[in-house]
Amino acid sequence: MKPTSPLNRPLNGIHALNTTKHILIAGCGNLGLRAAHLLLQQGHVVYGLKRNPPGQPMNAQTTSPQIQWIQADLCQPDSMQALPEKISDIIYCPTPPQRTETAYRAIFIQGLNNLLGALDTTWLKRLVFISSSAVYGEHHGNWVDENTPLLPLGVNGQVLQAAEQHVHALPYETIVLRLSGLYGPEKQQLLARIRASQTRVPRHETHYANRIHIEDAAAAIVHCLALPTPAPCYLVNDNTPLPIDELYDWLANAMQVPCPPEGAPPAGIGNKRLSNALLLESGFRLRWPDTKQGYLALLKDPPIQI
Repeated sequence: MKPTSPLNRPLNGIHALNTTKHILIAGCGNLGLRAAHLLLQQGHVVYGLKRNPPGQPMNAQTTSPQIQWIQADLCQPDSMQALPEKISDIIYCPTPPQRTETAYRAIFIQGLNNLLGALDTTWLKRLVFISSSAVYGEHHGNWVDENTPLLPLGVNGQVLQAAEQHVHALPYETIVLRLSGLYGPEKQQLLARIRASQTRVPRHETHYANRIHIEDAAAAIVHCLALPTPAPCYLVNDNTPLPIDELYDWLANAMQVPCPPEGAPPAGIGNKRLSNALLLESGFRLRWPDTKQGYLALLKDPPIQI
């Protein structure tokens, strides 16, 4: 049965932090940047570590708090010689340059070791590690949660499973967030593929797609970072896992393009429905609980700049 998810509470229930924290976002791309802005709004000091951070705008005349950028490569220990002191929390959310076992191990396991080895961890209390629902295997369309056994089908999921085990063995409070497929203003690859007739869908068996709006994913990170007694792991997904053919056909109709033809389901991810019950029980509320409504808003509005 589908787990119940109460929806009659305030949206995006982010717990306010009581004290100013110094937070390092390692791999501060689109997702990390959104989390950074939320944390700055709460009054925290935020550092964004990135291989190629953005430069400060020439006309920046503002007194509002800004991300303090660090140019470094997690896979190059020598590039992390001048990390800030008194970091209390780390959000680890890098993106590997390729979908290979070598690249995943370099960034998710060795990269984290490099960061912790270069950082003065005297003040470090909590680490939030961004993982993926790829750690789950084939579940024949059944519901899965944080207690479901992990049997990843691809090397990305296998490396992330090993990375999660490594994270939980660290001498700090650690939280693993297993994110489903991201979509949003910065994540429109699926829409582009459907427009270009580059997608296929299984039509003779139900195969589920799981999604989370990038805005909700960032808010979930900030929410979990502030929880006084967090669980070791949370699934971050919206309330509406949908059959792939239903979702893709709906998107095609909304964009007034042909529906995708019959084809095999995406390889290496398995067929499952992700339960977000534990995350909702912690007090989090989604702004975009329904995948179709989230995509509809995305199709109606132009991409935003954050």
